[in-house]
Amino acid sequence: MHSEAHINALSKKHAALDERIHHEEMRPAPDSTILHELKKEKLVLKDEIARLSTQ
Repeated sequence: MHSEAHINALSKKHAALDERIHHEEMRPAPDSTILHELKKEKLVLKDEIARLSTQ
C-alpha cells in the first residue's frame, strides 16, 4: 500500500506541474527556460509513476 500512496502523491505533483506549465504558456511572454524545466520535472515524475506502477 505504501507504493499506492506514493504513486498518488506523485500523480498530484504531476498534475500540479501540468497546471503550472499551462499557466506559464498562457502568459503574454512565456519563459522558455521555466517551461523546459517544468516539463523536464514532469517527465521525471511520469517515468517514476510508470516504474512504480509496474512493480
